[in-house]
Amino acid sequence: MKKQITIIGGGPSAFLLASFLDAEKFTINIYEKNKTVGRKFLVAGKGGFNLTHSESINQLIKRFTPINFLDKALLNFTNIDFRNWLDQIEIPTYIGSSKRVFPEKGIKPIEVLNAILKSLKKKGVIITYNHTFSDWDPKGNPIINNKTIATDYTVFSLGGGSWKVTGSDGMWLDTFSKKGIKTKVFQASNCGYKIDWKSNFIQKHEGTPLKNIAISCNNIIQKGEAVITKFGLEGNAIYGLSPEIRAQLNAISKATVFIDFKPSLTLENILSKIKKSIFKNTTQILKKELKLSPSQIDLLKTYLSKESYLNIESLAKNIKKFPLELIETASIDEAISTVGGIDLNAISKNFELKKMPNQFCIGEMLDWDVPTGGYLLQASASIGVYLAKYLNETN
Repeated sequence: MKKQITIIGGGPSAFLLASFLDAEKFTINIYEKNKTVGRKFLVAGKGGFNLTHSESINQLIKRFTPINFLDKALLNFTNIDFRNWLDQIEIPTYIGSSKRVFPEKGIKPIEVLNAILKSLKKKGVIITYNHTFSDWDPKGNPIINNKTIATDYTVFSLGGGSWKVTGSDGMWLDTFSKKGIKTKVFQASNCGYKIDWKSNFIQKHEGTPLKNIAISCNNIIQKGEAVITKFGLEGNAIYGLSPEIRAQLNAISKATVFIDFKPSLTLENILSKIKKSIFKNTTQILKKELKLSPSQIDLLKTYLSKESYLNIESLAKNIKKFPLELIETASIDEAISTVGGIDLNAISKNFELKKMPNQFCIGEMLDWDVPTGGYLLQASASIGVYLAKYLNETN
């Protein structure tokens, strides 16, 4: 007789879990509180639908915090495995110039979602909408829409705390805490960070990108670009530093990052270019010799003293390591992802709740972190497949 698996939440981890469970062994039901599934999946697609990243798996697993937590899951179902699976459900992919992986041009996010749902339907997976988990009964069965669902296994895939409009609001956190499961408060990650800009600078440069830069925090370096906003700074060059920035903010209510405006040049190269320049005006040297943008030049002019700006050695050092003070994160609802949720000490190596046998938590509801660029989706997929393998092998 088949065993019952109840999956609560309709996101990427749930989809991949259901896809890889053995339908000969399990009856698989997904319960979704919204009218549709995959809403956050679709919203993520509006900003460039990167499904995973093409770098080597040994490099990819180093992107995650805490280290080693997801290694087994990621090695079990790699970025190559993910692309192969997508190809099997008729979603061919390609590697972009950023080394991120996208659906082939012309394939929209909704088409990817529909292909996944088609494959689940073909497998016999039942998805029930407008059904919300609220608690457990005395036997540990989930209560959904005020009714107990008798099941052999319950898998929670409830998402993190960002993008409430998609239903990923983290409201489940209190329910788990009251059950004695160790949780952590949600915090924003992969988000903008507030800077107290000088008014004359931000009026001129709001919305301007800082391209081909590197930003560092606690000796961790992230290359890419960032956008100057009225709030502060956002973009992939700073998103990847979220764990380091968050640690400083939590400790001392501020964080310092350093911008390298010319990561392709050494300090010696920059000094040489400045000294050998035929231009006498410092601003002209920066523009003509070092190809700095107006916003980069104005950052230096606005925040350095006149003496530092005109001193060759000081100027060169600041071009390579320009300090900016961050004073807070953007709100959770504006963040791409969150950290917090289920404490990792509360689950086993197979994602089972230690205090509740046969109950599992997967995906972004767990307290792990990673930059944007396809890594979030890859990890969610890998976790789902890993749990499916475990359940298949133990039944």
